[in-house]
Amino acid sequence: MSMRPVPRPCTCTTVRRASRVLARAFDASLEPAGMGVTQLAVLRAIQRHEGEALSRVAEDLRMDRTSFYRALAPMRRDGWIALAKGPTGRTRSASVTPKGRRALEAVDPAWARTQSAIVEKFGRDAWASLAAELERLSACAEGVAVGARATVKGEKTS
Repeated sequence: MSMRPVPRPCTCTTVRRASRVLARAFDASLEPAGMGVTQLAVLRAIQRHEGEALSRVAEDLRMDRTSFYRALAPMRRDGWIALAKGPTGRTRSASVTPKGRRALEAVDPAWARTQSAIVEKFGRDAWASLAAELERLSACAEGVAVGARATVKGEKTS
C-alpha cells in the first residue's frame, strides 16, 4: 500500500498569510478612523449578538476566549462597549454604546471602500466562490480538530 504525498502548500500557512495581508490592508485604511479590523469585527459581532453570552460572540468570530477578552479591553476602556450580566446570570454579555455606534459609523466608509476595492480587483464571482470555499474549509478543519481531540483522549471516531 503506497501513501499518497502530503498536499502542499500548507492550508493553515496559506490562509494565515492571506489573512495577514488582508488585515494589514484593512488596518491601514481604518486607522484614520481610529479602529482596527479586529475591533470592527468584534463590534459588529457584539451588535449581532447583543444581550447574548460573550462566549457566543467569541464562538461566532471563531476566536479563543483569551484573545477575545483581550480584544474587548480597549473597546471597553474607550467606551465603545458596555459589559453586563449575561442571560444566565453566570455569564457576561456586551452591548455597543452610543459612542461605539458612532465609531462604527465613522469607520464604515473606509471599510466599504477597502472591501469594494479588494473584491472588484479579485472579482465578485471569484470572491463569492472563495468565501463559500473558505466556509467549507473551516468546517473540514473543525471536523479534523474534533477527530484529533477524540483520538488523543482515546475515543473512537466514526
